[in-house]
Amino acid sequence: MILALCGLALMLSTGGVEASTTASEKAVQRADATTTALETPMATREGVPAWLVGAWTLVRCDNVYPDGRLVELYGPNPQGLWIIDAQGHYMMQIVRAERGRFAANDKSKGTSDEYRAASLDTNAHYGWVSADGAQLHTHIAHASYPNWDGKDGNTSYILQGNQLTYSVAKPTSGASEGARGVVVWRRLTN
Repeated sequence: MILALCGLALMLSTGGVEASTTASEKAVQRADATTTALETPMATREGVPAWLVGAWTLVRCDNVYPDGRLVELYGPNPQGLWIIDAQGHYMMQIVRAERGRFAANDKSKGTSDEYRAASLDTNAHYGWVSADGAQLHTHIAHASYPNWDGKDGNTSYILQGNQLTYSVAKPTSGASEGARGVVVWRRLTN
């Protein structure tokens, strides 16, 4: 599962890992074999409708405030991908289309402004998702925003053709001012 989501192509033989396997591929294989952190909760093994399974591209990701003000969290043309398998495992990444680069060309040597922008311009997480009736149910295993690690959520959704819209009650920013997130995805088709 992880291998497919991460896009890694591993060459496995029936007797074990081929000699050409890199250290990072071995680490992924060990993580894939260890189910403690990645075990799908029983509640999500059922309830993954066929329409939810697949790849989705981000249309918009905005905050809506009580006064009606709308803030485009990741700019006017956010980019994102949400991949969901038949067991409900998902991986999601949202980024601002145009992001600044680190001047030092080294992630460990960024300035505080560069780190702030990198944090605010990206949202990534993985976990489990299911749906029933008009409710999406999620469990975030880990997220780029650590306060979301281990969080469960339920929200209403609207599915219109190949477009899925849902709300986030407490988005990563603006929640203290009463904002709610509105996220719209479009199914990628072959």
